[in-house]
Amino acid sequence: MLERTIRIGHTHRVLFGREVFAPENRLIVDLLLLDEPTKVPRVLVFIDDQVASAEPNLVERICTHAKVHAENMELAVEPVMLPGGEACKNDFQQVHRCWQAINEAALDRHSYIFVIGGGAVLDLVCFAASTAHRGIRHVRFPTTTLSQGDGGVGVKNGVNYFGKKNWIGSFSVPYAVVNDFTFLESLPERERRNGIIEAIKVALIRDADFYGELEGMADRLARLEQSALERVVTRSAELHVEHIATGGDPFELGSARPLDFGHWAAHKLEQLSEFAVSHGEAVAIGMAVDLVYSALHGLIDRPTVERILDLIERIGFETFSPHLLENGPTGEPAVLEGLEEFREHLGGELTVTLVPAIGRKIEVHEMDRDLILGAMQELRERSLAAAEAAR
Repeated sequence: MLERTIRIGHTHRVLFGREVFAPENRLIVDLLLLDEPTKVPRVLVFIDDQVASAEPNLVERICTHAKVHAENMELAVEPVMLPGGEACKNDFQQVHRCWQAINEAALDRHSYIFVIGGGAVLDLVCFAASTAHRGIRHVRFPTTTLSQGDGGVGVKNGVNYFGKKNWIGSFSVPYAVVNDFTFLESLPERERRNGIIEAIKVALIRDADFYGELEGMADRLARLEQSALERVVTRSAELHVEHIATGGDPFELGSARPLDFGHWAAHKLEQLSEFAVSHGEAVAIGMAVDLVYSALHGLIDRPTVERILDLIERIGFETFSPHLLENGPTGEPAVLEGLEEFREHLGGELTVTLVPAIGRKIEVHEMDRDLILGAMQELRERSLAAAEAAR
């Protein structure tokens, strides 16, 4: 048998800046010129309507920027608005809307799709872009701390289906990710805080020094100071991209997902709360469950768990939700169904990342349900004690 193996490379660009749509800013133009186009590239822009509401002159800025740089880019049509938030990923008609806009704009595979918004809208539009014409170059402009530091800098796209998170999706490396820090300034407090938890997560599994830096910035982060948020988003994005690029499995062909530490419970918790619990809030609780579970299992020492839970709570996150203990059809908490859904989503055997020490990770292939229940009860008691102390 003759066998020939050829390695195919990918370029994953993540850029940081401010006011990227200002007329004098050439970041976007220089990005488009990297391909040395033989004709002026056509661009279709999708915008999260929540971002447009917070930035009422955004469309005007984009159109002005395109006119100033008309020799290097052409807007195919006026920017297209899409509903923001997780709800857009629950409605497959929104995917059809994206495909229809791409078709009506007559984009080809030398065109570009820009998407400006939070993680849900990025997931939606980039899935549509990666499947139209077998893939159109897409540039992500994440606008939340969560998407700038984590989801928006990855290579995954998807929408929810069958009541399951990201059941339909694709892996597609974006042409570029542009993190414009000015978008963070107009976010509601809840959205400004959400991304900090993913920074704590990636520090716990990859970078003990960064975790120490987060502890040192805890008070500034609790106050949501812009300079502290920008530092956290930048380092979080770097660590996430480093893992994707150097972890050996960028398209998740194996069963290990270190960046999903705390996520098996978080994804289910979001569903159980009908997404009233945000992704960042759910990850904080999911991490707390896995940390206390690990302590009960003897995988990590109690002082370290208390140190981590203290940081999570100090920054403003809860470590328990009543939804954790809601019973499902079997009579046990429905959140436990998240383990099987997590295994199914991974493919192959169940693989859960746990943290035995700050900056280190291990993979386990089974979870003791009694210890999970014990961890959730312990977090409930911790929450009740904190509430009582606050009275």
